[in-house]
Amino acid sequence: MAEETGQEKSEEPTAKKLEDSRKKGQIARSRELNTVVMLLSGATGMIFLGDNIAEGLWQLMEGQFSLERDAIFDEKAVVRHFDHAITDALMMIAPFLGLMLAAAFVGPIFMGGWSFSAESMAPKLEKLDPIKGLGRIFAVRGLVELAKALLKFILVAGATVLLFNYYINDFLGLPREELEKAIPHIADLVMLAFLLLSASLLLVVAVDVPFQLWDHRRKLKMTLQEVKDEMKETDGRPEVKSKIRSMQIEMAQGRMMEEVPKADVIVTNPTHYAIALRYDQNGSGAPRVVAKGTELIAAKIRNLGLNAGVTLVAAPPLARAIYYSTKIDQEIPAGLYLAVAQVLAYVYQVEAANSQGSEMPTPPVDLEIPKEYVR
Repeated sequence: MAEETGQEKSEEPTAKKLEDSRKKGQIARSRELNTVVMLLSGATGMIFLGDNIAEGLWQLMEGQFSLERDAIFDEKAVVRHFDHAITDALMMIAPFLGLMLAAAFVGPIFMGGWSFSAESMAPKLEKLDPIKGLGRIFAVRGLVELAKALLKFILVAGATVLLFNYYINDFLGLPREELEKAIPHIADLVMLAFLLLSASLLLVVAVDVPFQLWDHRRKLKMTLQEVKDEMKETDGRPEVKSKIRSMQIEMAQGRMMEEVPKADVIVTNPTHYAIALRYDQNGSGAPRVVAKGTELIAAKIRNLGLNAGVTLVAAPPLARAIYYSTKIDQEIPAGLYLAVAQVLAYVYQVEAANSQGSEMPTPPVDLEIPKEYVR
């Protein structure tokens, strides 16, 4: 996309970009780290396990060439001996193979962690493009690979010269040693040289790992437009968010309107505000707001209340005070207890008058509203 828009990839990759690249198998890897870990593990394993493996193989070979007379004329004896030899050999080298298997996983886990992606294993025809291949050769990565190859040659060659000069007397003295002593001696020298030569490549690893991390981060960088597009996809496009918000508001209003017929009283402005209150006389809480609204919503609350037989009380200061101080399904504040109590008392008097056919009470006027609730 950067090529299409001409924008520079100057933005750091987002968390989503990093996660998506990880799912695709695009993780920073260092072949040099993996190689050195394998070499050092192999050298260390041979130093500690080599003697046992060599002794076991010697005994195995000696046993295979020391056959009893009956076994020589037994046609099945060869198969049995071969089967036993393979089993014994595998058991002897199993610890070394286990060490190498563990080393094969250690390198990738140290850098980037473990990840499996079928997508990264799929063949890509674009890699066969010779033009792009030449571009990769002369790119920064190609130059770094060339520099690493030269550095490895110099390190291994230099370490070889130093080791040979240091152990020259040992090598020259091998022909004068007895065979039984010379073989273990030369094996120790070879294993020690192998370990030291492998360790010399740690300098290559120290260069390659930071470069691979930097190069991986550079490839994942994003343009400003890509960041904006991702934010839209993650947070939702404005038109979709607006639609969802309107649906949520509509659903909330629907649930609110279902509670209006259950209210004890609707306090009105009388036209701009409407607040439906319900009071549980058997409970211990204060009156609770079950619905509230202004303008069209207020008109709908009033209509629903009238149809359900809920008493409407015009008390503009109280209606505004409750509207701005109390949320839906929340108890009214203590400062409005007295005013609401007077309204509820009037409602109960109206209900009693209707049931008894007596004279209707006078609606409450001049309700006392604390200054902090006046709107």
